[in-house]
Formats: sequence, structure tokens, C-alpha cells
Amino acid sequence: MQHKSFAGLITIHSAPSALRQHIEWGLNGLLGAVHNYTWRDQPLAAGTLRMTIEFRAPAGTAAAVATALKNWHYLRFEVQELSSDGGEYFRFTPELGIHRAQVDGSGSILISENVIQKSLQSFDDLEVREKLEAALGKQWDDALEPMRGVDLQEVQRLRAI
Repeated sequence: MQHKSFAGLITIHSAPSALRQHIEWGLNGLLGAVHNYTWRDQPLAAGTLRMTIEFRAPAGTAAAVATALKNWHYLRFEVQELSSDGGEYFRFTPELGIHRAQVDGSGSILISENVIQKSLQSFDDLEVREKLEAALGKQWDDALEPMRGVDLQEVQRLRAI
């Protein structure tokens, strides 16, 4: 039986520079191969670095990577595992902890029937909104969005030169 291979993406938005080598060793072990890591300064969090790598690995690798990375409490990261059938998406910040979501083949977050039913049990519009936003990981998006934008700001700055 052949194991299905998934495409994956690891984005570490901020990591203390002292953890860089430990993170690389850990990721190489989990991914089963040595990768080239290009770390850049994270201007939004002094003394931290950021990087992104793509990988190809069996199903479940993203969960293993996210579990390992969350143990270094000072990181902010996203890990995605995706095939044409869907996959998983993990986000982490020290303040919020970890958020896990199932995604479809295009990367859209899927919300289960049970989550929707629980959300709709309330007659309070605000509470329904909060439950659905929690299922979608809105707080994580809000926290990580400024760091996602750093690369775009660098490209715009280079184009202006």
C-alpha cells in the first residue's frame, strides 16, 4: 500500500534567534530530510526571525510539526498540509495557543455540522458570531496578519527603489 504524499507549508512568523538551530534540527527530523532554511529578521518583533519552507510528506506530518513547534512557546507560526482532497491547517501564537482546522482542496476552512449546530443554539447574534469566528480561527488571523504582511511590505519597498 502506497502512502499518499501531501504538499505542506511551514511559516514561522517569529522565533527567537537563539532557537533557530533547534527548530531546524527538529524540522529536519520530522520531515525526514535536510532542508535549506532562509531566515530573515522579523521587524515586528525585535530579536526574532522568520522563515517559510515547503515540504512534501505523508498525511499527519503537519500535525506532528505543529505539535513540536508549539512546545517552543515563543513562536508564532502556521503549518498547512494540503492535497486535492483537502488537509489540515494549524496556527499558533503564545497568547492564543493552537488552532486546528480541516480545509478543503482549495484551502478553505471547513466547519462541521456539530459546530454550526452548537453555535445556533444561542439566540444571541453576538454569541453565534463569536462561536463561528472561533471555529474559523479569526483571532489567529487577526494576530498573524500583520506578520504575514511583512513580506509584501518588503516587496513594495524594493519596487519603490
